[in-house]
Amino acid sequence: MAGGTDPVGVTGVSGGTEIALRRKLPWIALLYFAQGFPFGVIYDLLPVYFRTAGVSLREIGLLSLLGLPWSLKVFWSPIVDRFGDRRTWSSLCLLGMGGILLILPIFPSGSLGWGVRGLLLMFTVLSATQDIAIDAYTIGLVRRGEEGVANSLRVSAYRAAIIGMGGGLVALSAVASWPMLLRIAAVTALLLAIVVRMAPCVAVPLEARRDFFGPLWTWMRRSSAPAIFLFILLFKVGDASMAPMVKPFWLDRGLTPAEVGLISTTLGMLMTVLGAIIGGIFVTRVGIFRGLWVLGALQAVSNLGYAGVAWLGLPRPFVYAASVFESLTGGMGSAAFLSFLMNICEREHAAVEYALLSAIFGLSRSVAGGFSGWATEGLGYGDYFGVTFLLAIPAFVLLPWVRRWVRERSPVPARRLS
Repeated sequence: MAGGTDPVGVTGVSGGTEIALRRKLPWIALLYFAQGFPFGVIYDLLPVYFRTAGVSLREIGLLSLLGLPWSLKVFWSPIVDRFGDRRTWSSLCLLGMGGILLILPIFPSGSLGWGVRGLLLMFTVLSATQDIAIDAYTIGLVRRGEEGVANSLRVSAYRAAIIGMGGGLVALSAVASWPMLLRIAAVTALLLAIVVRMAPCVAVPLEARRDFFGPLWTWMRRSSAPAIFLFILLFKVGDASMAPMVKPFWLDRGLTPAEVGLISTTLGMLMTVLGAIIGGIFVTRVGIFRGLWVLGALQAVSNLGYAGVAWLGLPRPFVYAASVFESLTGGMGSAAFLSFLMNICEREHAAVEYALLSAIFGLSRSVAGGFSGWATEGLGYGDYFGVTFLLAIPAFVLLPWVRRWVRERSPVPARRLS
């Protein structure tokens, strides 16, 4: 779908000329900051909020079940595709999440009753629905060849939101009350709701809204579809298998929690963002397919860094180096992978298609992480980290089928990225 045959209209198109990429990037950054902020609240802010109020670890652990809507969103994604404007969906979801954060301090923080659980479930359902709308909107906004740069910014903004609305607000708890921090998060959501509604319009033809099941079924029935879905399941499985065991490895090697927080978490997050930027530029220059196998290979090899440290018992600086390399290459691989997912979706049906693909990817992350502790206890850290490298290899066998789905475009000249 290139040039004049593109069925998706974008406000600001004049004489067949697409909006310049530099004008799209601020909106992409804003949208993915909005998408990332609920994760920071759920996974970083609220566990500390409840724990400081005396809530048991068991109850806090059960909060992870509230994340199920992020995996199940594919089941209501057709509603977002069928009705309304994707900017409106996102704005309404942000308004709802902001309202929930304003209401939450009314309930006693030391008890996770059904009222609190119900509010938090509504929060994650709204967040998952916003994900559907934002992903579909962005796929409609970004043209072929622009995915790399768009996704590097997307990852960066998303991570910035998690840091700011998670760790950033937690750090402010030393000088501000928890109700005040929740109000700050609520006001942030409400402001984002207003600004998101001002984004350029990405119009989906009425015919596509009326008939999305037929094209989706045709898309899923393509002869190579099973190979593509398996590739999506496997591409990040090495990373997903190793991630839950990294911080326990640091602690069992005698490193302090402060080192874990500073190097593995904070510096690791920054290196992931840097990797996403580098990966996005690389994909823009050389194409998505080449980006997948080159950056995917680096992503897989980085697991051997941790394996080598564990096998040889190397000292602290080598643990730091393994962490930096793993975070950097993980960001690079993510930029290529997200560009691929965006590229293979049809713009007219992006809400359903991207929700399906992200659900497949989320399944591998959940299953792989669930077995990581059991496997590490049986194999030891070094052997298990080595196995995670091997787990990354099967995805590369599927690359010939992947190539058939990728719709490359000539690399975007540097002057268009400025």
